[in-house]
This record gives sequence, structure tokens and C-alpha cells, in this order.
Amino acid sequence: MHNFPQKLLDGFASFTKHGYQEERDRYTKLADDGQTPQSMIIACCDSRSAPETIFDSGPGEMFVVRNVANLVPPFEPDGGQHGTSAAIEFAVQGLKIQNIIVMGHGRCGGIHAALHPEAEPLAEGNFIGKWMNLLEPVTEQFTDNGLMTEGERATALERISVRNSVKNLRTFPYIAELERQKKLALHGAWFDIKSGELWIMDHKTGEFSRPQI
Repeated sequence: MHNFPQKLLDGFASFTKHGYQEERDRYTKLADDGQTPQSMIIACCDSRSAPETIFDSGPGEMFVVRNVANLVPPFEPDGGQHGTSAAIEFAVQGLKIQNIIVMGHGRCGGIHAALHPEAEPLAEGNFIGKWMNLLEPVTEQFTDNGLMTEGERATALERISVRNSVKNLRTFPYIAELERQKKLALHGAWFDIKSGELWIMDHKTGEFSRPQI
């Protein structure tokens, strides 16, 4: 007996009947030859902003790492256990990906927590609060003149956070070198859950705009 969620089992049954059968040859090739994705997506854990869905991506096409608020910590070879940094290392050095995209999204709970550090922790460890401390260099500079609504402040910090994560990516020596050699490109993006719009960060100005599709 098990109490595995039935909805997930039903979804797997549908995948087995349709998705896997339609992609059987691709899965077989991926199993035999390994993965060779061209892009890495660093996205939020939020269930509403799944990169594979947003970019209509199939198996083996993207290397995805997700964490609270799609944060990238700075390069810290301190002997600690760094999950996101480990994924970045594997993607860049192991898989030789050509693009890293940091994708934020609207109505991000992690960003909300960063804007309200006075709130009570959800649990004793306060892991969310400690993780969001990565944004301290940004939130200290983020001023509210009283003219912005709560939603406007959140959107602004969500996008500033993407810029900050792209900046932190460049603290990884091998990333900075590969970017200098034009073998690796860094990108920022922001997805609006409500409207379904994707905004792309200009790599020179840091401004976000909707791409022409």
C-alpha cells in the first residue's frame, strides 16, 4: 500500500500513454547518449512559473535549477554545500551550455518576504529569511518614496533581483572567462503570471521590455 498522490499517478499514466510514447525515440537517445542542452534556466520554485511550460520545451532541451526567488549566490569556495552553485558548475563545466537565463516572475513569494523582513518566520529554521538575505545588497538600496504601490514595489524588486543574480553569475571565474570569450551568454527575464507576458532584460542597460515575437 502507498498514499502517493492519485493526481500525480493519473498524470504519470497520461504521460506514459501520450507524452512518453510520442517522445520514445528522444528518450531512448537521451538515455544512451546523455543530455546536451544549450541553455540553463535558473527559475523560482513557484508552481505557476515552470520554465518547461513557458518555453514549450521538450525533454533534454533545457537544464533547469529552481530555488526560492530564482537567486544566484556569489561565488563562494568556502567548503560549504551550495546547491545552486553546484548546478551552475555542472551546467557550465560539465554540459558546456551556451546560455544561462535567470528568470524571475510576478507575485513572487520570496520577493514578498524580502520586502517584509519583519514578518514572523514560517518555521523555526527561518530558512527562507536566511536565503533571502542574499538580496540584502539590493534591498538596502531599494528605496520606497511612498508613491509606489505594493505591487509596483514587488515588480521592481523582482526585476532588480534578476539583475543582481546575473551580476553574481559573473563572480564565478569560469563564467566570466567564458563570457569574455563569447562562448557563454548571460540573460535576464521576467514572467508575468497574470498576463502571460515575458519581459527580457537588455544586457547593456538592464531595462526590461517585451520581445518582438
